[in-house]
Amino acid sequence: MTRRGRSARIIWKMSLAGQALAISVLLAGAATANIVPVPGTKPGGTTPSDYRPTLTIIAGVPVPTKKREVPEGYVATKPKLVLHSQFPAKNYFGAADGPAPLKARAIGSYAKGCLAGGASLPPDGPTWQAMRLSRNRNWGHPDLIDYLKDLAADAPKVGWNGLLVGDLAQPRGGPMLSGHASHQIGLDADIWLREMPNRRLTAEEREEISAISMLKGPLDIKGADRRVDPKKWSDTHARLIRRAASDKRVARIFVNPTIKKALCDFEKGKDRAWLRKVRPWWGHHYHFHVRLSCPNDSVGCKNQDPPPPGDGCGSHLTYWLSDEPWVPKNPPKAGEKPKVVKKRAMALAALPNACRTVLTAN
Repeated sequence: MTRRGRSARIIWKMSLAGQALAISVLLAGAATANIVPVPGTKPGGTTPSDYRPTLTIIAGVPVPTKKREVPEGYVATKPKLVLHSQFPAKNYFGAADGPAPLKARAIGSYAKGCLAGGASLPPDGPTWQAMRLSRNRNWGHPDLIDYLKDLAADAPKVGWNGLLVGDLAQPRGGPMLSGHASHQIGLDADIWLREMPNRRLTAEEREEISAISMLKGPLDIKGADRRVDPKKWSDTHARLIRRAASDKRVARIFVNPTIKKALCDFEKGKDRAWLRKVRPWWGHHYHFHVRLSCPNDSVGCKNQDPPPPGDGCGSHLTYWLSDEPWVPKNPPKAGEKPKVVKKRAMALAALPNACRTVLTAN
């Protein structure tokens, strides 16, 4: 094992505080290779070691460092990204601030993959506004961006002023530093169940304003009233979701079971095919989650199996609205904290091999 490899292995076993200290030591001479002299020019009086990259990843951890002026006669180059297969993939993908300059391609599955050639949803459009911009998650496959623009354009036709769009994907997809398990291949989008206002929200408002829950009350109480709140839910919400699900590019839309029930009751017409795509799932009472099918030219993209036949308004939904999924069978005793089992972060090795190319593409 090389010296660098031994250092990385030692750091990985340290506490977070220990990692930070060890990384700071390693960074002392990490950037010399990132400066190359310009042929035919004289180096200035400052040595290349005075330059540091803005971001270095050691032991799978993105470490921001101070950037200094490039010495006269030298050209800055991007630091080489060294990939370690057993380190958390989220640290690599979470550190990428721009898309991979490759042909657009969704790679892998929705919860285990990445995105090449990602496109960004502009923060503002005629009938949409992107939220939580600080997360840098307004990226997706171009097909997803086109879909969102089409849906936003049709929103006023169903009585909805415009979309407030939440998380799509990171610039290169992949596992996120926090939050979603899916949203990895640029084909997932969260759309708030809150109408766009008649003005442009400020950057601060986009970070602080909350989406609106449609729940009437808590779901984890025995005999709970598991319906949407009629003071918040309206037929306009239902018309927007119906329009969203009716697009042939859509594979699924995830909503809270209470919302699925409201949609089943809303559709009085003969065409209930769109309801098959709308699936009940945990959470999703503040937003609905759109998932597109794999684009035809995305080699290696894996679709989910199709939803079961029917409109999904029968026994499957009845189960979701019962106590069984929600009320704990063995609740913790008074004063006892519930046990939380933390899952190990997905290693880079778990992703398709093509995701390494996505990470290193410049």
